[in-house]
Amino acid sequence: MTLSLSPRNEDRPVLVARNIAKTFGSVEVLKDVSLSASQGDVIAILGSSGSGKSTFLRCINMLEIPDRGHLEVHDQVVDIRDGRVDPRQMKTVRRHLGMVFQQFNLWSHMTVLQNVMEGPLRVLGQERATVRDRAEALLARVGLEGRFDHYPAQLSGGQQQRTAIARALAMEPDVMLFDEPTSALDPELVGEVLALIRQLAEEGRTMIVVTHEMGFARDVSNRTVFMHHGRVEEEGASSDLFHEQKSERFRAFLARTK
Repeated sequence: MTLSLSPRNEDRPVLVARNIAKTFGSVEVLKDVSLSASQGDVIAILGSSGSGKSTFLRCINMLEIPDRGHLEVHDQVVDIRDGRVDPRQMKTVRRHLGMVFQQFNLWSHMTVLQNVMEGPLRVLGQERATVRDRAEALLARVGLEGRFDHYPAQLSGGQQQRTAIARALAMEPDVMLFDEPTSALDPELVGEVLALIRQLAEEGRTMIVVTHEMGFARDVSNRTVFMHHGRVEEEGASSDLFHEQKSERFRAFLARTK
């Protein structure tokens, strides 16, 4: 099944992934999965472990190179054939995407401030004074004003993930990608990260979020995708899908997560 998400507005989609396929060894993890997102869309991707949702997100950001498929991000086009992609195209597409991982992936030898400044300095080539001002403003925004000189090991999991979100925002991405951003957190820390992501949604940020937080998918995302065995089993407006499901697998999945 090929998925084409209806845009929130009539603008041209800012991200299009079409017929993305990925195989590891003899296991076909993604089977021609497609998705499009318009400005301001918040798309939740749900599914059981092994459904391919995280692999799909990593393929969008080219952390995993698909075997085949087509990717567009703000008119930057990448066609993938036989698992090959032009490195220049890959670099250009990544410039428009911000990625937040399950395990934070902060640089342990750098302070919180240095973590946020590194990308704009090294990749974007921006001036240090400008980068520092923006990094401090972003860290203050995510509630880390007094932690600029702390190292990741000195932070709670929630603080580390908020630092990771600030780091992604510092690159000024067009689309934010979240790979189960709360799965590595203690239960009492989940809320602070979800609250921050909710704020970004309210600001009109375009986001694709792989998550197991059903409340977030229902209340914050405008569209939901349910994946099963490397395919899209069901998709649509979140308000509709959480009210009535056509797929028996999706219905059973929701029942298990209550």
